[in-house]
Amino acid sequence: MRYGVNLPLIGVSLPDHAPVLRELADLGYTDVWTGEAAGHDGFTPLALAAAWAPGLRLGTAVVPAFTRGPALLAMTAATLAEAARAEVVVGIGSSGPPFVDRINGISSAEPYRRVRDTARFLRHAFEGRTVRGRFDSFTIDGFRLPGTPVPRPRVMVGALRPGMLRLAARESDGAITNFLAVEDVPVVADALGPARPGKELVARLYVCPTRDRTYARMIGRRLLVGILNARTYSAFHTWLGREDVLKACWQAWAEGDPARAAAAVPDELVDDLLVHGSPEECRTHLARFVEAGVDTPFLHLLPAPETGDGPQGALRALRALAPVR
Repeated sequence: MRYGVNLPLIGVSLPDHAPVLRELADLGYTDVWTGEAAGHDGFTPLALAAAWAPGLRLGTAVVPAFTRGPALLAMTAATLAEAARAEVVVGIGSSGPPFVDRINGISSAEPYRRVRDTARFLRHAFEGRTVRGRFDSFTIDGFRLPGTPVPRPRVMVGALRPGMLRLAARESDGAITNFLAVEDVPVVADALGPARPGKELVARLYVCPTRDRTYARMIGRRLLVGILNARTYSAFHTWLGREDVLKACWQAWAEGDPARAAAAVPDELVDDLLVHGSPEECRTHLARFVEAGVDTPFLHLLPAPETGDGPQGALRALRALAPVR
């Protein structure tokens, strides 16, 4: 059983993570994971975690397959694995126009092919092969890492719907998903197809450890309204069967009324997609994700009135949410 934490923690500066990270293993956490969406990059927080808390598994969930060349991505992950002497997971995904095209000036055309080709390239590179040839989305004129990374980094794919989930199972070590309810986990797991056995399913789970249900739902709506109206996530939840539930939210958003869109997200859906309540209630909810088929949950901790600000507050919250062994 693996159990992770999303980095950076909200409201904690990178240098102030050191005391928090040093306690994670003793609390029962095994992994730290990062994302990449116009804030911190995906690798620097992991390098700091490796220095401050050796032994944790380090993963990106996810970095875009478009914004680094395949060779640079392989070199970065291999360097991290060598420096950390720990398991590294390179989670790659398609991202989308807001991050790739609009602020990086790179075309995000043909995302499926780019993710597939990058996953194939990385697997070959991490095995110590010389990679040469024409992929569908790029051409490599001969690349080889100076040595086979030890331990060999694993490759996973950020995936939401059947096409990318099958790709993750076929071309990588597993799938990374988020913004789903417990009832959605078997649907996502089944979509991995016949290659599911032996493939890891990782899920970022948003957690607000507060008994103040009104506060939690306010935070949840603020977080969810933009996500649920993003093209990829609206398609994800349509596939999961929530078109009728979210129709009013989508319509209000399209009409330029984000406040009405947020109000149209039902309480029940907020409660399903955001883990909240007392620490005991949160642990019970998280355990249901594991029972449903998530192999590695990792917590994206949201601020709560009871936990306070700063690294001490974050550590108190993580200690309260630590898995019961």
